[in-house]
Amino acid sequence: MKNKKLSFALLSALLLTTSSFAEDASDITKLQQQVAELQEMTQVLTDETSDLKTGFNYTTVDAQKRHSNLGPAASKIYYSKSPLSVGGYGELYYANTTNEDGSKESETQVKRFITYFGYKFSDTIILNSELEYEGGGVTASGSGDEVKVEFVYIDFLQNENFNARVGNFLIPMGLTNEQHEPTLFNTVQRPKTSYYLIPSTWNESGVMAYGNILDGLEYKAAFTSALQTKADTADGSKPKWIRSGKGGSFEIADPTAAFTGRVDYTGLNGLMVGASLYYAPSSRVQGTSEKSDILMYDAHIDYKINAFRLYGVYTETTRSNADAIAAVAGSAVEKANGGYLNASFDVLSLTSLEYKMPLFVQYESLNARASVVGATASDAINTTTVGMNFFAHEQVVFKLDYAMASSSYKTYKESSDSSNTLSLSLGFIF
Repeated sequence: MKNKKLSFALLSALLLTTSSFAEDASDITKLQQQVAELQEMTQVLTDETSDLKTGFNYTTVDAQKRHSNLGPAASKIYYSKSPLSVGGYGELYYANTTNEDGSKESETQVKRFITYFGYKFSDTIILNSELEYEGGGVTASGSGDEVKVEFVYIDFLQNENFNARVGNFLIPMGLTNEQHEPTLFNTVQRPKTSYYLIPSTWNESGVMAYGNILDGLEYKAAFTSALQTKADTADGSKPKWIRSGKGGSFEIADPTAAFTGRVDYTGLNGLMVGASLYYAPSSRVQGTSEKSDILMYDAHIDYKINAFRLYGVYTETTRSNADAIAAVAGSAVEKANGGYLNASFDVLSLTSLEYKMPLFVQYESLNARASVVGATASDAINTTTVGMNFFAHEQVVFKLDYAMASSSYKTYKESSDSSNTLSLSLGFIF
């Protein structure tokens, strides 16, 4: 409190002393700058006094700050004044689906509650981690809900051109895998491209280098444990031959290696455009003694200008040795492809209100079994989604959307099917 009073006394003295000399615009401008600096010093002293009284220093989320393409909440530790940082995000939703035959299904769920824990050993050695509670917990249903470590790694920060990451971390593919916090994408559910084709949230163990090649041109290069894909899922169930192969933070028996490379250009204000490449030679195929080479790539864009935003991804995966895998397993997928494009406009930007309410439309087309050896390939899922977001705060969003799918993504049956789904959700980051 004494520091705060001292700052106000200094401010008053400065005003009395300099007012007599402020005879032109230049003097007035300098005076205003000095007043602003003293006000900022006063706020810093107030905050520090509060921290001393409570014995606790915490960092709030800055929605504009992201480290190495992570979400704002996941990036908190990098901008924290305290050695310890705690953050997270959550998603709660309701969905009502009308199938082609007129039958209806509905559900409500605490989809995710995530906690981030970060710790600074020093300014250059930083621990970051994510613990996920999915589907309300492991006993919420029998459908594979989990409590798991989503990532845990240590960064060794050197300079803007080279930094090293060691541990279990998110694979830098596409948009959603690294930036999966609910305030960062418009739809209630993450795009199906980011589920079946780029198996978000996808984390593996290994090492990664990242930094800037030039100003506005960023890179990432990682060596990690590799996907161990399935041969096929031709029985009409969800086509998870890619998704089921991610290692995550669980034990991986006899792992093989993979390489991921990514380049992003951010030289224009509001634009991020880039491409990623994933290559896993001699990747193991579950349930067989066969191996294959997996090549996955994507091109992505996220462009924001004033109240308008456009973002999207296209990705393709190919697998070698499909004939030999099919000879053992009966059938084997050798190619998957697809992507999405989302366009939105904040209609409240046309008013004097401080809130945001973007209206959006998204088109997505994907096929996780585009080419199959030993079985008939599947048709693509084509989904058009329209909806809106309302940001009560930059960290709290209400979502409403209506998805019209030409093929049921819930069962992914090979026969022609369609479904329309109305969804509501509440998402937040902290």
